[in-house]
Amino acid sequence: MEFLSLMLILIVLLGLAFDFINGFHDTANTIATSVTTHALTPKIAILLATLMNFVGALLFSGVAQTITKDIVDPFSLQNGSMVILSALMSAIIWNLLTWYFGIPSSSSHALVGSISGAAIVAGGFHALNYKGFLKIIEGLIISPIIAVLCGFIIMTLFQLVFKNFSLSKTYRRMRLFQVFTAALQSFSHGTNDAQKTMGIITMALITAGYQTSMDIPFWVRISVAMTMGMGTMIGGKKIIKTIGGKITKLNPANGAAADLSSALIIFGFTALKLPVSTTHVISSSIIGVGSAHRIKDVKWGVAKRIVITWIITLPLTALLSGTLFEVFFLLTK
Repeated sequence: MEFLSLMLILIVLLGLAFDFINGFHDTANTIATSVTTHALTPKIAILLATLMNFVGALLFSGVAQTITKDIVDPFSLQNGSMVILSALMSAIIWNLLTWYFGIPSSSSHALVGSISGAAIVAGGFHALNYKGFLKIIEGLIISPIIAVLCGFIIMTLFQLVFKNFSLSKTYRRMRLFQVFTAALQSFSHGTNDAQKTMGIITMALITAGYQTSMDIPFWVRISVAMTMGMGTMIGGKKIIKTIGGKITKLNPANGAAADLSSALIIFGFTALKLPVSTTHVISSSIIGVGSAHRIKDVKWGVAKRIVITWIITLPLTALLSGTLFEVFFLLTK
């Protein structure tokens, strides 16, 4: 019991570390467009994102419950605490590697892949809750596709509405509008991304025998929200450069369209209690708005690199977490 308690404490600390890293890793995604178009200064944008991430994280819990119960059954998971420990370490390593190289990868993919890989090694393929797992994978696949379409449609509408307006007035108004869209996008990020850490800590409490329900404890919600807020303060200049300028040339109009479309997609999937990759939703929205102006405006080489990372994250993090589980299991025998 004492060993389980120590492992639980370690899991909570690692969970908060993952949340902190998620904050500075993904903050750049939510504010990149507004910073790139000079609608907000980096300092103001980060402060705004910090506040809105914190509020969003506190107000929602549906995605957290999905993470808790839909990938594996925490009540029957073999060596559950060790599985979660391995998954968190795997996801943290992946997030740090992709952050270091400035690649906008998905914390959601990393976490889902890591939990799955460690659970399979611990209890076989039947350890997965296939119905819930496939539902999550479908959401991760469909959301970027919808984001491209949504970004294309919203940008097309903007072009129709503002085609007779002067460019300088349009850009000035759109920069003001981007303050709202940046806040909305940061809020939506908190409603979805922070929930994943809440879910995995709750899963750890259940597997260690400290909780018998799927409810997310208040202390988990507040600590995760605060930690993501602190992570947000660190920011992420490398990711901002990729998201903000390397996919397509951004101006206040298409930046606002990208922010609005990605926020709508994230809110929609949060309402369905499904985790999404905010990174890939935002990147896909930018691709959509760029395509609405001119297909050639999209730097498809960068987009291709993002898609490749999107594809390889699940299997590589599953392999890494499975390996970590094997190592931890051998060390504790």
